[in-house]
Amino acid sequence: MKRILVPIDFSSDSINALEHAIVIANKTGAKLRMIHISKGIKQDVPLYFKEFSNKEQYSPETFFEILIEKYKDKIQVPFDYKLREGKVYKEISNQAKYDDTDLIVMGSHGVSGFEAFWIGSNAYKVVSNAECNVMTIRNGFLRIGINNIVMPIDISKETRKKLKVTTKLAKLCNATIHVVTVRETNRPKIIAKLDQYSQQVYEYLDSRNITYIKKDLYGKNITDITIDYAKEINAELITIMTEQTENTSNLWLGKYAQQMVNNSPIPVLCVHN
Repeated sequence: MKRILVPIDFSSDSINALEHAIVIANKTGAKLRMIHISKGIKQDVPLYFKEFSNKEQYSPETFFEILIEKYKDKIQVPFDYKLREGKVYKEISNQAKYDDTDLIVMGSHGVSGFEAFWIGSNAYKVVSNAECNVMTIRNGFLRIGINNIVMPIDISKETRKKLKVTTKLAKLCNATIHVVTVRETNRPKIIAKLDQYSQQVYEYLDSRNITYIKKDLYGKNITDITIDYAKEINAELITIMTEQTENTSNLWLGKYAQQMVNNSPIPVLCVHN
């Protein structure tokens, strides 16, 4: 991993995402860049920065410098920021492409009460449009570090493509991967396909000495059962694919991915196909 991009709208949600990104950057050696999409107007000082400034107005540059000063002793890699103007999700995606970014880390819910906050409303748009992996982190998830990763396996061929990324992250963090087969039916053909895919996953993990746990989940909605299991084991991350072929029984592309990003209290890594 060479570069991580963190969208910052100066809400506590985006600062929380930054703190998670710093941990990942330190472990991977990736350069870390913050980005703010400016509306070109002055705004009141966000609540997070009240303790740092008595000014009634602020500039994005001022608060980026505050963040750099605050975290300079915690980060071990190059750390800077970029300002752009335009549509939020498009500019984030464009900057990621321009920088050859490997991972975007962003909050999935902005904090109400500040007009310029745009993190929450744009999280899934970034997931859908970015050409790299995107990790979304909900405000209030404060556990830093990754010990347990939930990796749901469905019957789409693409479901296994997140295995390589998940394995690399687990190895870096010395984390356990929970290989979770998810299904909304008891049809024998579906169960047989899941068994086939999960066995391939187990063999891959065994060959790389990764600690893993097997779990089979059945329910009405694969997003809900995945989130419930992740909460039960106190997971720090769920990994999913965001682009998969159509006409399969279990799709993460579309409503399931959007449900996961919008509803999961656990951070979600959306792996780009």
